[in-house]
Amino acid sequence: MALKIAVIPVTAFQQNCSILWDDERKRGVVVDPGGDVDEILRVIGEQGIEIEGIYLTHGHMDHAGGAAELSEALGVSINGPAVEEKFLLDDLVSAGARFGMSCRNCTPDAWLEHGDRVELGGEEFEVRHCPGHTPGSVVYLCHRLNIGLVGDVLFKGSIGRTDLGAYGDHEQLLNSIRTQLLTLPDEFAFISGHGPTSTIGAERRSNPFLQG
Repeated sequence: MALKIAVIPVTAFQQNCSILWDDERKRGVVVDPGGDVDEILRVIGEQGIEIEGIYLTHGHMDHAGGAAELSEALGVSINGPAVEEKFLLDDLVSAGARFGMSCRNCTPDAWLEHGDRVELGGEEFEVRHCPGHTPGSVVYLCHRLNIGLVGDVLFKGSIGRTDLGAYGDHEQLLNSIRTQLLTLPDEFAFISGHGPTSTIGAERRSNPFLQG
């Protein structure tokens, strides 16, 4: 079994929508389809993948705005994030309109909790609750392969914003990163919600927000 990952920057915010699949069985999932659903479907078709589900890291429009449309197009369930994101997912239409984006509100078929295990592309990923950027942000971590998807919790050289609403909490975000991500091995690689990939070790050594 070989896990393959395709990252598709979607929307004007260049959000990293990820498709993960088992290259032998050609079955996989989509994580954070924020928009540009036609482009996501094009890549799925080119790779010949049968999508089994959609997974969300949090409820911001650039991560979840296309989830309902993609779910209907593929006939699959939406999973995650944590239930604390319901207020954001219920407001995607108006949130998108403020930025000229066409979004649909989203009701997940299943909320996820800290410690859950989910299968993404044939590999087991652990779900960890990492609030701060938003109250119900979750990350997906594959310990066997030392790779994860962390949404807008942590970036190469930066961390998630906490000034996008009254729900943002800078200290809570730093605590989430320290207790849930910096406890991972240095070689653990991660895909962020925006920008390039990095490793936990690189961020531990050089991320200015994590020093001191």
